[in-house]
This record gives sequence, C-alpha cells and structure tokens, in this order.
Amino acid sequence: MSGSLPHTDIRAEGWIGRLPPAIRPYALLARLDRPIGTWLLFLPGVWGILLANGIDARGRVRLIVLFGVGSLVMRAAGCVVNDMWDRDIDQRVARTAGRPLASGALRMRQAAVFLLVLLTIGLAILLCLNPLSRLLGASSLLLVALYPLAKRVTWWPQLVMGFTFGFGAPLGYAAAAGRIDAAWVALYAATILWQLGFDTIYGFQDMEDDARIGVKSTSRLWAGQARGFVGACYALSLAALLAAGGLGGMGPGFWPAMLLPAAAMAWQVARLDVADPRGCLGLFRFNRETGLAVALALLAGLLGR
Repeated sequence: MSGSLPHTDIRAEGWIGRLPPAIRPYALLARLDRPIGTWLLFLPGVWGILLANGIDARGRVRLIVLFGVGSLVMRAAGCVVNDMWDRDIDQRVARTAGRPLASGALRMRQAAVFLLVLLTIGLAILLCLNPLSRLLGASSLLLVALYPLAKRVTWWPQLVMGFTFGFGAPLGYAAAAGRIDAAWVALYAATILWQLGFDTIYGFQDMEDDARIGVKSTSRLWAGQARGFVGACYALSLAALLAAGGLGGMGPGFWPAMLLPAAAMAWQVARLDVADPRGCLGLFRFNRETGLAVALALLAGLLGR
C-alpha cells in the first residue's frame, strides 16, 4: 500500500452519512455509496437490449427501465453474498476492513434477511421478462453464489466474476430478442473479457494484502505484465463486440462509433500503474464511461439498421 493512510473505497460520508444510523450499515452493505458497480452491471444489459432485433422502441425503453432497477437490486444482493462469504478475509484487508459484516456493524442474520428482501424484489422484476429470460436469470444465481469462492481455489476469480457480473448482456439480449444465437454468444464473450480486464485493474489495489493472506487473483498473477494482460483482454473484447455488431446486423453508424470505446480502453492501458492503488480505482471507475461509449455505438448502429 502506498501512502500513510490505509486505502479504502468505502464512502461513509455525503448522503450516506445523513441516513439514520440503523439504516446506514445496510446502505454500505449494498454498496449504495459506490454506484459504479450498478453501472457496470446495468450497461451490458443495455448493450444486449440495443443489439437485439425484433423489438420496438417502446419495448426497449421498458426493458432498460426494468434492467436499471434490477441491476441496482441484484448488484446489492451480490455484494451481500460476497461479504457473507468474505467477512473473515475482509477483516484482514485494509480496503475492506470497514465493511459492515467485517467490522461487526451488522450480523450474519441481519444480512441474510436483507438478502432475502433483495432477492424477492429481483424475482418480481424477473417475472416481468419472457420465459427464456426467467430461466437464464434464475440460472445466474448459481454464479452469484459461487463467485466469492473462486478466489480461494483459482488464480482466475476475475474471469469467474466476468461470467457472473457480465450476465446482464446475454440476459438483456434474450429479454429483447427472445432467443439465443451467435450474436448472443459474441456479446457475452465481449462482456466477460471487458470485465476480466477492468476487474484485474481493480484487484491491483489489494495485491499486498492478498499476497499476505493467500488470496489468488489475476492481478497478482499478471502484475509483472499488467499492461499486456489488460490490453489483451480489452483488444479481444473489442473484437468480440465488433463480431456481435456484425452478427446482429448493426447499421453503418456502429463501426466508426466503436472508435470511442476503443480509445477509452487504450487510455486505461496507457495510464495503468499497479503501484498506484488510487489510480487503479480511478481507471476502474472510468469503465462506466467506457461502457456508455459502447452503448452509444450500439445506439448509432440501431438507428442506422
């Protein structure tokens, strides 16, 4: 860790600090202080909705609204599951020691009740989608439950995270198109690779603590070749996005518009410094803008289809 103060991304000040004390730990457990995770779950869903054929504008807007609410709820549920698994590890990592379960602000039973409420809301949203989407959404819960275990058994937990957190893309496509096809596969692959790249950047914040307590990650595995690895993830993600656009019949506006997310990813690789935890956090957060750029490219392709 660099600097004299422990690095943390918990934001207990601002509007979170003005919440009633009894509610505040639940807001922190759900990561409401850090909406970037909700954005990174929501945007791939938007990609899928925009890429799909066979749905009108009103239907797309309806799905985008549902996915917005669902992303907020399911990201919170995923954080609860993660913290329930990791409470002992979190106590030993400077960045995460202040989390509600690790710090003792909430008990496991309280977290379990909160998780049940979140999953109930998520189920209500899932029931608003078509049967294929319901099946896919229910199956994704297994990934959500098992992801926190990955860092204990493999050097590639960020890849497992990509399959889990990137599931919004194929779910959005299935909800809009009502089918699984080659474009669906290419879009899911693109999302997994994108998230493998940016979650590896995120993991560079914890390398010293992870090494000390034996937590595995692609960040530790590729620390000596960080730019090459992240750059390869992003390049392959862009190639898969272009393939998805071609398979999905995107209009001519899609192709030049993809230069913007390509530039955003290249900028991240150029600025990456594994010895700068705060800088890595900033690059990770910049993926909201990167994801929005991909959504704009898909919108440009949709309007010209």
